[in-house]
Amino acid sequence: MRRLVKLAVSAAIALLPSAAAFAQTDITWWDFLSGGDGVRMKALIKEFNDTHPDIKINATTLEWGVPFYTKVQTSAAVGQQPDIMTYHMSRYPLAVPTGILRPFTDEELASAGIKKENYVDAAWKQATFDNKVYGIPFDVHSIVLYYNKTILKEAGLLGDDGLPKGLDGLDNFNAALDKIKATGKVEYPLSLHTDEGGSMWRVFYTLLSQQGAKFIDGDQILPGDAGVKALQTMANWVSSGYSPKLISYEASIALFTSGKAAMHVNGVWEVPTMTDLAKKGELGFEWGAIEIPNLLGTQATWADSHSFAVPNSESKPITPEKLKAVLQVIAWMNEHSISWASAGHIPAYKPVTDSKEFKEMQPNATYAKLADTAVFDPVSKLAGVAGPIYEATQNFVVPALNGQLDPEDAIDQMREELQSQQ
Repeated sequence: MRRLVKLAVSAAIALLPSAAAFAQTDITWWDFLSGGDGVRMKALIKEFNDTHPDIKINATTLEWGVPFYTKVQTSAAVGQQPDIMTYHMSRYPLAVPTGILRPFTDEELASAGIKKENYVDAAWKQATFDNKVYGIPFDVHSIVLYYNKTILKEAGLLGDDGLPKGLDGLDNFNAALDKIKATGKVEYPLSLHTDEGGSMWRVFYTLLSQQGAKFIDGDQILPGDAGVKALQTMANWVSSGYSPKLISYEASIALFTSGKAAMHVNGVWEVPTMTDLAKKGELGFEWGAIEIPNLLGTQATWADSHSFAVPNSESKPITPEKLKAVLQVIAWMNEHSISWASAGHIPAYKPVTDSKEFKEMQPNATYAKLADTAVFDPVSKLAGVAGPIYEATQNFVVPALNGQLDPEDAIDQMREELQSQQ
């Protein structure tokens, strides 16, 4: 009889939920990551969930750009926001004043071992307003110069180290484009994505910043003539036949990967494209990527960062238990961001970029130094991914560099449009 009672008690206990199940914290995660970024992030989330039985990330991927940021804002207003989300740091100047992001206290960050000195300085600053930290950077992603080693070598523009030479300074760069053109081996020396404002904003802002100029200075938009010089430089590449007119994103990449363009300016996020094609034997040449050369006097490159942030909700703020779990997730993601680097990104977590594994990762390790001279979008509600500046670039910069508008008139009109929106 005693044995039957013991068995019955054991059976009853077995039917009860385990203590571990009670201890699990479910985290709602939103991101906007597709393509190779999405694949890599899903793998990281799976690895985290597999190794952390006490925390479960329930991830949802939403549409990139304005739809994502609008949904975050409306969900937080009614208390249906995620516990953690990815967020472009270029959007922080717009988000922080409107109260969309919840700041982290020093104590909260310290509890998860998150230290400012472990992160790229420019990215950490981008998330800091009035000495409050509103997000944790995950990477630095920028534009780089992709190049065909075979063509550059034939034009006398490749050093013994396999890196381009003679490209610094606008006169030298343009002379290099002429040398490439003279080989007769390519249709274009340079491929730019010339029909879209987002891509051209990154090039324009790089050339503006290389002059030591600001896009916004006080209440002035594009003061001085630096904007005109940047745009004239880009327009000259098109009018001289160095780069094609009004070409789509996919076509601009195809020109390079097919060997019809010797160099290509695009984001680091296309590194996996080049790597995969090379592995399959479909590229037909050796390639590399370097930071954008110093063309106009100052080494500078447009950059943004993916980051992790917590939406702020007055109606339903995140609980201390979930915040603790979220901070653990953020710290783990950064500590394991070497796999994220394989998407071309530069990890914002310096212990990873200082690691032997990253230093052997090419071409990432070659262009990683650009993180030290990266220039983020202006701190303004006009700036950031899919913001008014992107639209203005589409409306004025794109037509001007394609010969449909005078560069000086384009800058005047861009200035006037954005000035009215301040």
